Amino acid sequence: MESQSSGAAFTRRGFIGLAGAVSATALLAACTTGGGSSGGGSAGVIKFWNQPWGGTTFNPLDKQITLAYKPPKGLGKATYQEIQWANFTQTYSSAVASNTGPAVSSGGGTQAFLFESQGKIAYADHLLDSWKKNGLYDDFLPGLIDTLKTKNGYAAVPYNLDMRVMWYNKSLLSKYGVAVPTDWDTYVAACKTLKSHGIYGYGTYAGAGGFTGGHNLVSHMINNGGGLFDSNNQPNCVTPENIEAMDWVLGLVKNGYVDPRSATYTAANAQAQYKALKFGMGWDTGGLASNVGGSVGNDLVVASPLTGPSGKKGALFFPNNIMMYTHTPSQKGSEAFLTYYYKNMAPLWTKNTGIGLPPLKSIAATKEFQSVPNNVKIINEWQPISKTWGAPGSNTVFLNVTTVDGTPAMDTFTQGILGGKVTAKAALTTLQNTLKANAKP
Repeated sequence: MESQSSGAAFTRRGFIGLAGAVSATALLAACTTGGGSSGGGSAGVIKFWNQPWGGTTFNPLDKQITLAYKPPKGLGKATYQEIQWANFTQTYSSAVASNTGPAVSSGGGTQAFLFESQGKIAYADHLLDSWKKNGLYDDFLPGLIDTLKTKNGYAAVPYNLDMRVMWYNKSLLSKYGVAVPTDWDTYVAACKTLKSHGIYGYGTYAGAGGFTGGHNLVSHMINNGGGLFDSNNQPNCVTPENIEAMDWVLGLVKNGYVDPRSATYTAANAQAQYKALKFGMGWDTGGLASNVGGSVGNDLVVASPLTGPSGKKGALFFPNNIMMYTHTPSQKGSEAFLTYYYKNMAPLWTKNTGIGLPPLKSIAATKEFQSVPNNVKIINEWQPISKTWGAPGSNTVFLNVTTVDGTPAMDTFTQGILGGKVTAKAALTTLQNTLKANAKP
């Protein structure tokens, strides 16, 4: 899930277009640095870089947790640096290329896979083996760790989850006698009734920074057993399952169940529509109710996952992660720090700092987390059926997902579907051709 704030989705998750940025900054770094012995930390000190994943209280508390680390004898302490989302791609790429970067960091959700392809990532296999012995491994939510597995090893460790889920306004549905949808047909029926009262039943947005609109489209594909990639991690968009899903959305558009301005809306615009009671249902991040706030936010409820025409359930999600780098004063030190951090990071959630959903069952079981029914429903019902960009071929993240994660190709596709001026097959074919032209073998 994104932070509870309304910041841009891409900055919370993707590492878009970085391949080109890395090549340029790597060349620059090669010409201007003299070896970069300070990367990862000096004198055994582990440099931890983290992003603003939540509200204003997140990073101060995160820093406090980090600096409280007392390393085992012979290993270095940890330092903390907050990396802003603005220009974070350049910050990481130049630092890693010049060996002046962190030993451990979070960052964009696909960041580890680009750096892994360049030999810059220290695989987490040994760390995970140690966690099998101390109980941490079994504390992760089902299937989560394997989303970050590559053919060479685990590129990162799950950190916080960015989910795409269905929401509805319980007061509006009750007022107009609308049953909460359970499948695509009942969703259309609910939209029809809401439209008769001047309410859009499919709330979404795809304007500047509004990548959630595209995420929702892929969620519907996955909900029908489809998705964008095959088992070889190659684009495979033009499938019967995907065409059926996009035809369904096009039907919503053509019947007036989608606000015609949605293609230009930002997250703030969409939240304003929920506040104005113009959006009665829709797909969004797990933080929608908090972002909308007030009495309307209290009325927003996470629905159970719909059953698609294929009889399947599914949605798109993003396992944000923490990675280790090969340039470190001590790999043993990097692993010791991460073990401490994961054992002590629960307050980032229990103190309501706004970070996304937790990766650990023990955090989800706390009374503080359990006090928010929407979050509990997301963890219990949505996380088990959600898949990464790699669906349907795999449930992993890999380098080729950078071709769709917030890219112009995905924006064009989304704008076309929400504009209702394309056919599903034509839009999917254009998307596939563009992805194939940019995919790595």
